[in-house]
Amino acid sequence: MMRAGGLLKLVVLVSVLFVAVFLAFELFESNVNFNLGKVFGKTCFCVLFCFSATKPQHHRCGLSKSCPENHFAFKITSGAASVVGPKMCFQDNILMSGVKNNIGRGINIALLNANRKGLKLLAINRLVGTPGKTGELTKSDSFDMWSGDVNLLIKFLKEIEDGSIVMMATFDDPATKLNDEARNLIADLGSSSISILGFRDNWVFVGGKGIKTKSPFEQHLKNNAETNKYEGWPEVLEMEGCIPVKQE
Repeated sequence: MMRAGGLLKLVVLVSVLFVAVFLAFELFESNVNFNLGKVFGKTCFCVLFCFSATKPQHHRCGLSKSCPENHFAFKITSGAASVVGPKMCFQDNILMSGVKNNIGRGINIALLNANRKGLKLLAINRLVGTPGKTGELTKSDSFDMWSGDVNLLIKFLKEIEDGSIVMMATFDDPATKLNDEARNLIADLGSSSISILGFRDNWVFVGGKGIKTKSPFEQHLKNNAETNKYEGWPEVLEMEGCIPVKQE
């Protein structure tokens, strides 16, 4: 009987030990799975979120930052010497460039959205309004100011409708054939530098027909042998900005 009782106790003890080990293993495995789930969950979340968060944000026309609501984005680059032509971008649309094959030596001009009602003054010393709400290109052309006819430029400028946004960029020589009439017409679009634009100067400008003040969107760099980046030409000018949409 003693032997039977001892054997029974041993069986019970082994059974209890087995159950304890089994439960401990199950608990350990559950914790491991839970912890791994947390780790992998965090990892996946981090991979997805971090990828999304670090993905470079695109700004229209490649601007350094996005424009405020109800503003149009633009970027304009002058020509580089007589080799690389200018480039104009408006609301992520390339208006003029060497790739589009619609640029030329001299002064390159793009017009956007004619509005017969004209421009509405929004703020002092700020380009006012835009000629509509879509910023669509209505016309573009280039005018050779080295060996071309300035009268073609004058005719083009006189036909610009009130309310148009006017973008201009130089390439090679923009000034040899310019006369006072052409300069005054461009000054009326809001330019401050057109009166001193000279041989092989670099110049970029955004103005408007009917603007009542000088445009803040203008850069001018003189052709100067001591400071020129390229032999015989100054460095490239690049200008970006945000134009407020005209409020009716």
